[in-house]
Amino acid sequence: MPTSKDTHHHEAVRQFTKRVLNPVMRTMAGRRHWYAAALHHTGRNSGRAYTTPVVAEPVPGGFLIPMPYGSGVDWQRNLRAAGRATIDLHGRRSTLTGFQVIGPDQALPRVRPARRWVWRRLNVKDFLYADAVSDQHS
Repeated sequence: MPTSKDTHHHEAVRQFTKRVLNPVMRTMAGRRHWYAAALHHTGRNSGRAYTTPVVAEPVPGGFLIPMPYGSGVDWQRNLRAAGRATIDLHGRRSTLTGFQVIGPDQALPRVRPARRWVWRRLNVKDFLYADAVSDQHS
């Protein structure tokens, strides 16, 4: 059971990522030789366009995105509300739909062993699976 100290630390890391690391990462995300993808989505309340850097793994029919902070993150709620988004990974854009939160038992067998090992070591419990409905070169 997490303690309030654990919860405070988790929130501090999440806020640092959101306010400091993400703006830096957005500059590189989605580019051909960069590991992070750029997830483009619309705010469910504001209607504003957002770009969130994420790690995304192409899998047959779609993408898996680990959610180390859990499934309650804003970008995941935006995706589900809109029902569609786009993702740029390694210079390619894909349109995403059909979002499902799945656990490691369903997610990890779909990815390459190196990814599986890292995500197990990081103890990721929630993953977003999204169907890729189209691809185009950027």
